[in-house]
Order: sequence, then structure tokens, then C-alpha cells
Amino acid sequence: MTAPLTVVRLAVLALAACVLLPAAQGEPVRLVFAGDVMLADGPGRLVAAGGDPLLPFARILAEADYAIANLECAIASQGQPRPNKIFSFRADPAVIAVLKGRFDALAVANNHSGDYGPGAFLETIDHLAAAGIASFGGGRDLLAAHRPLWIERRGLRIAVLAYNEFKPRAFEAGPDWPGIAWSEDSHVIADIRAAREAGADLVIPFMHWGWEREPAPGERQRQLARLMIDAGADAVVGGHPHVTQGVEHYRGKPIVYSLGNFVFDGFDLPAARRGWVLFLTLDKAGVIAWETRAAVIDAEGTPHPAPGEATPCGWAGEPGIRDCLNPEPAPLPPPVAGSAREEAR
Repeated sequence: MTAPLTVVRLAVLALAACVLLPAAQGEPVRLVFAGDVMLADGPGRLVAAGGDPLLPFARILAEADYAIANLECAIASQGQPRPNKIFSFRADPAVIAVLKGRFDALAVANNHSGDYGPGAFLETIDHLAAAGIASFGGGRDLLAAHRPLWIERRGLRIAVLAYNEFKPRAFEAGPDWPGIAWSEDSHVIADIRAAREAGADLVIPFMHWGWEREPAPGERQRQLARLMIDAGADAVVGGHPHVTQGVEHYRGKPIVYSLGNFVFDGFDLPAARRGWVLFLTLDKAGVIAWETRAAVIDAEGTPHPAPGEATPCGWAGEPGIRDCLNPEPAPLPPPVAGSAREEAR
């Protein structure tokens, strides 16, 4: 982190709003990204006992106009674990109740969504769809797997793409079979350009990449991140290593290499029990401001906010990365009529 400076989050956002937002661009849109959400094992047992691993973060997720995370498990009642895979994750369909109203979309481009076979994978995306939660980065065939998540808010059209590049590649979708989007450079670049041609004001790749438990990104991640921005991405967000991996700017655009874990148990490594959620404030010019919030994960896999902790933040026109103090969670905003978030309350 270069030239770290502890500042209050509200001052950062106020500066971004007052200095960097011409009135003609309209009200900005705020997205939140969370890291790996694994609802089997400890979190699954908590839900079965009537608990809610997302409750401590409910107010924070509700601060955004649109909430996204990586779903690191199948949600299904069918299938068998893949032979010779060390860890396979399948959550009971009852966990959909805690996701509904908290997340608008979940990425399935990862190394666990296919753990219990294609039938369980398809059951997962069907459960999400029934709950009003979009899935992306995977689908019933290759075309569906590479289709962007389209977010339209306040006249802004955002395309979010998701890819996995951690084995097994056997989970990859094909021309006529289900699976996930694989991170092949030429395909990723083509998808970014296609999203732009289809009318996206902004494009954000959400990557599942890197080596587990490594505190810094590898050269592969750095190279691909720059390639994606050169092709037209406005920000790059990553996960998979189970730890956070830092942030940098390239051509004025943020690269958040790994958000780490969000809902996950079974880790003794202290760094794997502290993740980030990422807020991106956007207008048609790109990312106005961004900030991270700490997620401190307990033994059951439940994340908790850390008010007063300093985590990375930044805004347009500032090349360096700063530290912002995590605020107290804001009160829950009034629900939007007819939305999945309203129905969950």
C-alpha cells in the first residue's frame, strides 16, 4: 500500500461526490461485492439450527444498490461428490432463505460449484432463480456461462462477467452441456469487448484466480488484470485465495485482487478469517470511489463487521491507495417495492 493515510470513510465519499461528480452525470450507483460464500459445513449447521450467518452484515449489504458475491458451493439435494477432490461442498436448499434479500446476484464461476455434478449445478441455479437471485459465470451451456450479469440502475448499464481459472477444468461449460465460464484470455477479452458493443457503460470482471493462502497476487493475476483493463474493463475484482491480496490502480482503475472469505469455516490461518467486502461507487465515467470493509469471521463461518478498523479505499483522480476507517453499519434503508429484498423482510 503506498502512502497510507487513515481517513474517515464519509470524508472520502463526500469529496468524491462534491468534486468528481458533474451534475449532468446524475446520481451514482453503488455496488457491493463479497468474497467466498460457502453454506455447507459450519454455516449450514448454523442455518439448520435456525441461525443466520449473514445477519451481522445485513445492514452493510443493504447500503448498496446491488449486492454480489461468489457462491462457493452447490445448493442441491442431489449428486455425489467428485472422486479424488479433497474438499466438496453442497449446502441444503434451505440456505436459500438466508441469501434471499441479501444478494441480488451470485457468481458460480469457481472450483466448487460443480462439486456434486451437473445435475446439482443446475439445481443450484434453479434454486437461485426461484428466489429472485441472478446467477452468472455459469449456465446450461457455454453461451449462458459467458453471458454477462446486466445491472441497470439510474440510467447506468453495467456488465459484470465471472470466470474461474482454478482446477478442475472439468467444470467448464460446453456447447451443449452445463458448467462454468473458464478464464481463457482470448475469451475474456472477447467478452469484455462484446459487452461494450452491447451497450455496457461499465464492465467489471469478477475473477476466481490465484493461489490459496498467498498474501500477494501472482504475476499471472497482475498480467491478466492489466490485459482486461486495456480491453475496456473499468475495475477488476477477484477472489479464491481465501485471504485478501491487496489493491492497486492501473490506468486509474482499481484492481482488488482478492476479497478473501466472507462466509466460510474450517480455517485456522488468521488471515483466512478476515475478508473484505468492496463497495464501488459508479457513474458513466467509471469508478468514482471505492472502499473496503473488514469481515471478521468466527469459528462457525459467520462474518462480523469491524467498526473502526482501517481498510483500503480510494477515489478517481487519486493514484495512491488510502486507508479508511470502517464506520458503524447504517440503519436498514426502506425496501424497494416488489424487490427480493422487500420480500425477505
